[in-house]
Amino acid sequence: MTTSELPALNATLNSLAALLLLAGWRFIRHQHRGAHRAAMLSAVLVSTLFLTSYVIYHANAGSRPFKGIGPVRTLYFTILITHVILAAAIVPMVFITASRALKGRFDRHVRIARWTLPLWIYVSVTGVVIYAMLY
Repeated sequence: MTTSELPALNATLNSLAALLLLAGWRFIRHQHRGAHRAAMLSAVLVSTLFLTSYVIYHANAGSRPFKGIGPVRTLYFTILITHVILAAAIVPMVFITASRALKGRFDRHVRIARWTLPLWIYVSVTGVVIYAMLY
């Protein structure tokens, strides 16, 4: 795989993470705890692979400027800024959320998971949107 192929891989990994998160949410809503755990741990793995690939790409290729003009440029930077801020916040939130579940502290897990899940889905989906707008 070449460096130029990594953005497409990153978008694929972000899409997969979002699907796993939605599946995990659905599983827990239907009391399928084992399936929920598998989906959420898979989402952590996929997001870790994404982050690794993202760092490798940007360490080798730098950044890609957005060439759009007018209102679409404002939209792009609005999405990008919220994505970057929440992406920085989501890493420790995922760590805390997962560690509470793995330690069996489910009351504390649920309290933070209610915030972590929608923010993590937002970060995953907007990552794909940013890719689509750039490439």
